[in-house]
Amino acid sequence: MSGHADGGARRRQVLDVIYRSPAPLGASEIAGQAGIHPNTARFHLGALTADGVIERMVEEPCGPGRPRVVYRARPGMARGGERRYGVLAEILLGCLPGTASGRAAADAGRAWGERVIGRAAPIEQVSGAEAVTRVLVLLDELAFAPEAVTGEDDLPARVRLRHCPFLELAEHHRDIICPLHLGLIQGAFAGLSSPVTATELTPFAESGACIVHLAPAG
Repeated sequence: MSGHADGGARRRQVLDVIYRSPAPLGASEIAGQAGIHPNTARFHLGALTADGVIERMVEEPCGPGRPRVVYRARPGMARGGERRYGVLAEILLGCLPGTASGRAAADAGRAWGERVIGRAAPIEQVSGAEAVTRVLVLLDELAFAPEAVTGEDDLPARVRLRHCPFLELAEHHRDIICPLHLGLIQGAFAGLSSPVTATELTPFAESGACIVHLAPAG
């Protein structure tokens, strides 16, 4: 695990050196400025070139000598560069005020949740416990850090969401983000033809957690 982290840090160093330089640089120059071995620099330069983040060029010498291989940042847009999707989401959410947008968000969440969970086969009878487990796995993959709270009949009556992957957006757009989350969960249960569904989502019901309430599907 640490090797991957170190590799990512070194690649970032290589990229930073290239971004800071007003002129294309050779591998040895890049290695020297980044404080890494030239072979290590060449490895990362190859990967960055393959990803389309930087360009490899051959400079013809002014006088006698061999052509020089140099690298520069790819002009214009480059994959792997910094993105600001949070800003985009904030702008788009700002265009959707009011209760109608909350209903639309819930509908969109339901459609996505039903599609992504994967429908159960017509002959397959999914139990409430299995449905809850599969929905919890989905929520965990989406970084909600879910935790089931068992009810009287050993089936979860509530699900505690201990992490909100859209917390910064939810703080200012709770009327959109929270219905979207509830709709997503309801859609996932519907996609499984589950005998259990989510009936309500209480935002920040506990310190550091939102609560989803479960009940038999109508």
